[in-house]
Amino acid sequence: MFKNNEYYIGKILEDLDFISDHMKSVNITDLESNQLIQDSMMFRLIQISEKVKCLTDEYREEHFNIPWTDIYGLRNRIVHDYGNVDLGVIYDTLTKDIPDLKEILSKL
Repeated sequence: MFKNNEYYIGKILEDLDFISDHMKSVNITDLESNQLIQDSMMFRLIQISEKVKCLTDEYREEHFNIPWTDIYGLRNRIVHDYGNVDLGVIYDTLTKDIPDLKEILSKL
């Protein structure tokens, strides 16, 4: 299968849908106390950032309003500092940034 920008945006949207669907009933206390929720949400954030890196430079430059560098930077913080990840930042990302990103990408 040929994997182009549209393919990766579609896969990112699948991850965003997963996060949105599962975070509807999760509050910060749930996230802090449930390792399964933490792992599944952070895994999806990592997957999103890995797919962002697969987008062409031209595509990312064309859509400069999307914080591509921040998305990948979060991946690095999760992967390289997993034991010290600020769950408050993760929660804000999941509940505030993800819905915004989903709205933007769904319009592309």
